[in-house]
Amino acid sequence: MPYTCQIITVSDRCFRGEREDLSGPALAEALTAAGFSLLPPLLVPDEQPLIEAALLAACAADAALVLTTGGTGFAPRDLTPEATLAVVEKQVPGIPEAMRAASMQITPRAMLSRAAAGIRGRTLILNLPGSPRAALENLEPVLPAILHGLKMLRAEEPTDCAKLKPSEM
Repeated sequence: MPYTCQIITVSDRCFRGEREDLSGPALAEALTAAGFSLLPPLLVPDEQPLIEAALLAACAADAALVLTTGGTGFAPRDLTPEATLAVVEKQVPGIPEAMRAASMQITPRAMLSRAAAGIRGRTLILNLPGSPRAALENLEPVLPAILHGLKMLRAEEPTDCAKLKPSEM
């Protein structure tokens, strides 16, 4: 059974129609290739209450995975991590840590990412950068672990990972 994913692009300029959203479609293509079923993409401005509402709606729609793109930097209106942390019930810091570690091999600016990840109910929420290239570069190294995590989160796999060989994870 394919997992359902909601992609949420967080960008004032894209929301106002001043710039085309390239990250959302790039992520959609990668996730479709990985076997995900996609909900219609969402585009929201950099407003924390609107980001939170979009995240909550995706969780209510029982999306297994919610990916945000944008709003993870240092700009005053970059509030995606704050919105994410406001709605999750459990934080999953290892995923953004792994993304930053992988990205550091590409650019030292990766350390500036404030991306967060967490679980709400049966949904994993993950923040990605706003640029299409950076979003894909951050998703690629963590996607295999995310798939394993979704199997556990959705109770489709035993939760005793110690009995699994690394090749089975």
